[in-house]
Amino acid sequence: MNLALAFTRLLFVILSIFFITTYMIAGSGGYTLSNLLTGAGMGLVLGLALIGFDLLFKRFNLRSFNIAIIGIFIGFLMGEALVLVLKAILEISSASIHMNPKGLEIIQIVLFLFGVYLGTIMTLRAADEIYVSIPFVKFSPQAQKKKDLVLDTSVLGDARIIDLASSGLVDHHLVLPRFLLKELYAQSEVGDEMARNKARRSLEVVKKLEHTQDLEMRYNDTDFPEVKDPMSKLVRLARLLDANILTADISRVQISAIEGIRIINIHSLSNSLKPLMQAGEKIKIKIQRYGKEPRQGVGYLEDGTMVVVNGGGAFIGETIDALVLSVKHTSSGRMIFCNAMDEEGGNGNTYNGYDTQHDD
Repeated sequence: MNLALAFTRLLFVILSIFFITTYMIAGSGGYTLSNLLTGAGMGLVLGLALIGFDLLFKRFNLRSFNIAIIGIFIGFLMGEALVLVLKAILEISSASIHMNPKGLEIIQIVLFLFGVYLGTIMTLRAADEIYVSIPFVKFSPQAQKKKDLVLDTSVLGDARIIDLASSGLVDHHLVLPRFLLKELYAQSEVGDEMARNKARRSLEVVKKLEHTQDLEMRYNDTDFPEVKDPMSKLVRLARLLDANILTADISRVQISAIEGIRIINIHSLSNSLKPLMQAGEKIKIKIQRYGKEPRQGVGYLEDGTMVVVNGGGAFIGETIDALVLSVKHTSSGRMIFCNAMDEEGGNGNTYNGYDTQHDD
């Protein structure tokens, strides 16, 4: 819990105790120990209840809060309208309709609450069907809405973000926080040489993103000075904007469920887009080094996928034909297991009798 939040909660607990105690003392009983203790106790309970509501609505973002407020206001107008209609009907038919004042009040209260409830519910449900822009709240069809992506420093250090931005999939949806940009500028001037070079490469990526046609990356000036951890700032900003976070740091995916924010990892996205190989498919692969097993060679596809070729150890530095045996999924990506094709038969038999099962 940050200091500002703790101070605010403590302040409202103290104010609750003060106001309730003052009310009890100002009553008919006057200044007595009983009234003092009762007021302090009731004030403390009220303060704790306020904190409880704060914790209960912790994940309630600003957009949902504003929609609820607008709904209550519309419901209030609807409730008042129903009560006015009832009064008008009674005035017109006053000669023939006589009602008990107590019963009339109850009917008016029921109609008012019905209007408030109906207006609030209808507004919440219609938020996906109407489009209204006012300060701090925007109603738009959620079914057609694509969430913004807040960039972090790790993804700016990965040049693949430029290719992703050029694809058109993230046009008008990339958001770069100013506090991260300031951090990169600071790192580019101080620190060790490796950190400076990394920060400068990230700033070059930012410049390329700025000039990417139709991308329209946006900057966000919101900062949270009381929060020191950059990732915590990103999470708070994502919650404020109702956005996701785009990262290249695998470790950050582990915290994706902490604040209800989806963290999209560019490595996982890249792995999911790698072409699949089917068993029996023929490929050409350049053998670059020896494998772990005898007579085994290792090569790499253009996207970096490792290809283990049984019998490829005799062809280091050469491009050969290979027959796909299986594709293995690992935490770091995919591995393809192949047999070197027989030069004469070309039937993909195991080279020198070696079997791929040994590689597992």
